[in-house]
Amino acid sequence: MSALFDFKAFLTVVLLTICTCTYIKAKFPSLLNDRTGFRGLFWKAARIGERLSPWVALSCIIMGLTTVFA
Repeated sequence: MSALFDFKAFLTVVLLTICTCTYIKAKFPSLLNDRTGFRGLFWKAARIGERLSPWVALSCIIMGLTTVFA
């Protein structure tokens, strides 16, 4: 089943995108300077990861536990 049709897989992809963009922005900030266009989506994902980092971390832990035990 595709991640577009399975809600759990879609949430996993979105959460991993947020985490990856936040990590890339921390290591290489010049890659995500553009705030418009397609790269702007990744800038926004990195911004979400920066501002909501405790909630993103908690979501990653919950996602990991449900992946291991479900």
